[in-house]
Amino acid sequence: MSQISFDDFLKVDIRVGTIVEVQPFPQARKPAWQLLVDFGPELGLKRSSAQLTTLYTSEELVGKQVLAVVNFPPRQIANFFSEVLVLGLEQEHGSGVVLLQPERKVANGAKMS
Repeated sequence: MSQISFDDFLKVDIRVGTIVEVQPFPQARKPAWQLLVDFGPELGLKRSSAQLTTLYTSEELVGKQVLAVVNFPPRQIANFFSEVLVLGLEQEHGSGVVLLQPERKVANGAKMS
């Protein structure tokens, strides 16, 4: 495991947002959803591709608050530009990704500290 400095860690901007829309993403190499996430007035709506189809239906995802890295450059995945990286934990044996979420509701756009 390589180490980073604390200053490097501080450069990562992790915010909370609420998923407001979920669409299928059949063009993705691995099964994924296209998410639209509301990060509040400062950052607004951002798009993300997330490999969450194993554990979450589109209906379950709408309204969930999630943590995401918001200061990566956009990344093209097939015909879609992902603007943020929604964070999750991969379960053993490829049985799906579990979303990282705040344990209680917070304001969209709140920054991890």
